[in-house]
Order: sequence, then structure tokens, then C-alpha cells
Amino acid sequence: MAKEPQLPVVHRYFGQQFQLWRAGAQIRREDIAEAARYSVDTVKSVEQGRRPVPPRLAEVADEMCGARGKLVAGLSYLNQEKKIPERSRNFFQCEGDAIALNSYQPLLIPGLLQTEATVRALLNAQRPPLDDETIEEWVTFRLARQQVLTRRPLVECCFVIYEAGLRCPVGGTQVHKEQLLHLLKLAELRNVTIQVLPFDRGAHPGLDGPMVLVETTNHEHFAQEDGQSHSQFTSDPDEISLLTQRYGMIRMQALSAEESLRFIQRLVDEL
Repeated sequence: MAKEPQLPVVHRYFGQQFQLWRAGAQIRREDIAEAARYSVDTVKSVEQGRRPVPPRLAEVADEMCGARGKLVAGLSYLNQEKKIPERSRNFFQCEGDAIALNSYQPLLIPGLLQTEATVRALLNAQRPPLDDETIEEWVTFRLARQQVLTRRPLVECCFVIYEAGLRCPVGGTQVHKEQLLHLLKLAELRNVTIQVLPFDRGAHPGLDGPMVLVETTNHEHFAQEDGQSHSQFTSDPDEISLLTQRYGMIRMQALSAEESLRFIQRLVDEL
């Protein structure tokens, strides 16, 4: 039987918070469901991340659980999903259900590895300019996605970063240094591998652009490729096979995990 799909991680995070507040207040699902005029199954689905929370349900739960506006405040971040193109929304859903994730980035630190300061610097550089509210929503959304690195069961995560992405001082020297140190810290996680593809490797398949390959709990395989204004999300076996071959060659040409960490440490020492 196919596993029921889950919503993107930002919704699942809200569902977890919803459950924690309810349990902490020792209130039954049945009581909240009755007060908000929703079914118990709806409350359960929200907590399990299988459906978005209706605003009325969040408002009632916030009051009954004594959350003092903390649950209601989360609604504005959940609405961020509506601004995400369908192709990206599908990818984020797969990312949130991943058991293995392989990423290659030629120009940037991968979003799952970015510090909050790096995220803000990148968003502030967007054109047309983003307003403050949108920036805050996107910061929250991107940081929430990073739970994939530490959630249980562990997700096997491999990141290959081209040297250009490691040398670009996004946010200035101090922010960039903290970002590189953050990479070294994340590499200590047993499920996270970070490799560097240096300039001196010459021509390689990664010059065509970034890619992310994902395997879900159902052992389905998906890929995402991003460009300036368009991205491609696919499960086509031929395309997945092609990208998997390219990614394998990129990893072969990259430095080993140990060599990569020494490379990043040298970059830190140069700052």
C-alpha cells in the first residue's frame, strides 16, 4: 500500500507544535475538535502533517491551550506555501519525505546548509527587491526545511559544492566565515557528507548547473534542476538515470570528505 503523502516540512513542523501545545495543556483532540467544529480526524491529520491547519482550528487551539498567539502567529508562515510554484512545492514535499538526498551546487552553499545570515543576505540581494514580510517568511521556511538534516530516522545527505560557491563571500567576510565554519560543524553529523569540487578539476558534468536527487520512503526517485527563473521537477526514469550518472561522475571528481574539510578549513584560515 502506498504511503499517504505528507505536506512540506513547514506544515509538518506546525502540526508538531500544535500537538505539543495541546499535550502540554492536557487537552484532548476531541475537545478542540468540538470547540472548533471540526472532526477529530482533522485535528489528528493536522498534528501528523497530513493536511494544513484550518485558521479557525488554530485560533481555537491557541486560546484553549494558552499559547498566547504563538499558534496563530504561525499561520502567516504556512501561507507562504501558496507563493511557491507547484513544481517547487512538489519537490519540497519529496524533500520532507526523503530517506536519501544528493545535492550539487556550483555557485551557492546549498539551502539546507545555509546559516540564517546567509539566507538573509541572499534574499536581500533578490531583484526585484523583496519586502520585509516576505523575507521573514522565506527565512522561516528555509530554516524549517533544514530539519531534514537531523530528523529521525536519519536521512542520508550528500552535498557536493563547486569551489566557486565556497569562495563567494555572501553577506560579507564575517558572515561568509561563519558560514564556512557552519559547514564544518554540519559535516560532523554521521548522516551528512560534504565534498568540494575544486577549480583544478577542469571540465566536469556539473558545469551545466545544479541538481538535487531525492529518494523517498516509498523508494521513489525524483530530481530537481534550477535555473534563473525556471526549475524542472521530474520523476522520469530516463532523466533520473542521466542525472544519477552525472552526479556519480561529479562525486568521483570531487575531493574526498576528509580532503574537503581540510579545503574548507584552509578557506576559513584565509579570512
